[in-house]
Amino acid sequence: MKSKMLENIGIDPGYLFLIMFVMIVLLFFFTFSINMKYNRLKNSYNRLMKGKYGKNLEEELNQKILQLGKMTEKTEEFEKELKEISQQIKQSYQKAGIVRYNAFDGMEHKLSFAFTLLDGNNNGVILNVMHTQERCYTYMKEIIKGQSFIQLSEEESDSLDRAIFQEAYGLDFQK
Repeated sequence: MKSKMLENIGIDPGYLFLIMFVMIVLLFFFTFSINMKYNRLKNSYNRLMKGKYGKNLEEELNQKILQLGKMTEKTEEFEKELKEISQQIKQSYQKAGIVRYNAFDGMEHKLSFAFTLLDGNNNGVILNVMHTQERCYTYMKEIIKGQSFIQLSEEESDSLDRAIFQEAYGLDFQK
């Protein structure tokens, strides 16, 4: 078989067929190699997607996302409840102070005392209990924001200070 075009170029058709055959063989090996790599990658992907206990990874991720959403809702509920509890705690008695003293001369053992109970806003009461040999007297004074509108005795004042500044006195009733 003779070709004028190949003769003008000066290439023997046998060499051309040989070159094309080598290129086809090389392309076959490249295709085979790429196919092998593709199959390994496909197997790795399938193992990854299979997931735990034969579950699909996509299903597993969807379940985790749903669980995360539920946890977020619960967290918001807990934060709301925590705020409510915090408000309630501020209104409950959480500070206390006590001062024992002898109210009258001749009394022993410091049977009289001034006892203060305060909430988180320093609102509460002072109970002053005075013992005599014949009787016991109890007085209560209201405390609003750490202040009394009725004059306090020295012992009541000390008791109020101990309640307000209980950390300084080493009295921590919150534990």
